[in-house]
Amino acid sequence: MLHTVVMAGGSGTRFWPVSRKDLPKQFLSLFGAGSLIQQAVGRCRTLASDDRTWIVTGAAHAVETGRQLPGVPASHILVEPCGRNTAPCIGLAALCLLAEDPDAVMLVTPADHVIQPETEFVAAVERAVATLDRNPEKLCLFGIVPDRPATGYGYIERGEPLPGANRVFDVVRFREKPNLETAQDFLEAGNFLWNSGIFVWRADTIVRELERTQPELIRVLNRISEHIGDADFAETLEREFPDCPSISIDYAVLEHSRDVCVLEAPFGWDDVGSWSALARLHPRDEHGNTVLGQHVGIETENCTIFSSGSHLVTTIGLHDCVVVHTDNATLVAKLDDEAQVKELLKAIEAAGLEEFL
Repeated sequence: MLHTVVMAGGSGTRFWPVSRKDLPKQFLSLFGAGSLIQQAVGRCRTLASDDRTWIVTGAAHAVETGRQLPGVPASHILVEPCGRNTAPCIGLAALCLLAEDPDAVMLVTPADHVIQPETEFVAAVERAVATLDRNPEKLCLFGIVPDRPATGYGYIERGEPLPGANRVFDVVRFREKPNLETAQDFLEAGNFLWNSGIFVWRADTIVRELERTQPELIRVLNRISEHIGDADFAETLEREFPDCPSISIDYAVLEHSRDVCVLEAPFGWDDVGSWSALARLHPRDEHGNTVLGQHVGIETENCTIFSSGSHLVTTIGLHDCVVVHTDNATLVAKLDDEAQVKELLKAIEAAGLEEFL
C-alpha cells in the first residue's frame, strides 16, 4: 500500500522574522487555508489515510506537529534528536514502514511546499505508483518544468521516455544549482527539470540502495529499527540517531543509482524558499507590490510587504524591497539580498539576542 512520509525538519530561516526556531514556516499559514504541513498532509489524504501517514520532525517541533495533525497516530511521528539531512530521515521512515507493511510504497514529500491544483498532484502520484507496478526497482522523482532560469534549484537532465509510462523519463544526470547563464541554457534546452524533492518508491528498494551506497548509515538505522514497537524505541532513536552521517538522499543514493526515473509533474509547484514566494503566490497591486496586512505607500513599487496583526506599515520611495513586521522584530531588505537572511540570523545570535530567533 501507499504510505505518505512528510519531511518536516526544516528551520525556515529565510522566512524570519515570522518563522522562528520554535515555530518554523511549515507550521505557519502564509499560503492558503491551514499551515503548510497541514496542506501537505491534506493533499495526500486521498492517496493514503492518516493511519498510513508518517511525519519525520525535530524534537523541538514534535508537540506542535501532533497538535496540528491530530489524526496522525503518535507512533507515526518520528522524532529526530538532531538534524542529519534527508537520507537518514528517509531511511528511518522506510524501516518503520517495512515493520508495518513489507510491501510499502513511499510517497516522500517536504512539509513546506505549495502545490496546485491538488487533483493534478494526486493524478501524478498515481502515475508514479503505476510506474512502480511495472518497474518495482525504480526510484521515481518528480521534476518540475522550469518557467524561469532559477539559480536556487538543483536540476535533473531527463533522457529517453520510460516504455509504457506517461511523461516519465530515465535520468541522465543531476546538475547542481547553476549560475544564471547556465540556468538560462537549461531553460532553452528544454530537457532539464527542477528537482522538487518529492519521491515515490518502494520502501524495500530504497533500503537496499542505502545498504549498497551507505553501509555506515544503514548500520546505525538498523540498530534503531531493531527496537521498533518496543517501549525503548524513542530512547534508542535519541541515543543512536546522532551517529548517522549527515547526507542528502540525492548524494547518498540518487546520484549513484542506475534505476532513477523522473516524472514530469503536471502541477504548479513552489518550494516557498523565501519571502519572494509571496509575489509568486499572491496577487500584486497596480504598483507591483505584494501586500499581506495593512500598508500605505507613496512611490513604492515591486515590494513584498507583510504586517502581522493590526500594525500599519508605511513606505515612501521604496523599490524592490521586502518589509516584514512582527510583534517584536522587523526585517527590511532588498529583494535581491534575501539570501543574506541566514547571515543576519548569525549576526543576531552573535549579538546575544537569541530571544529574537
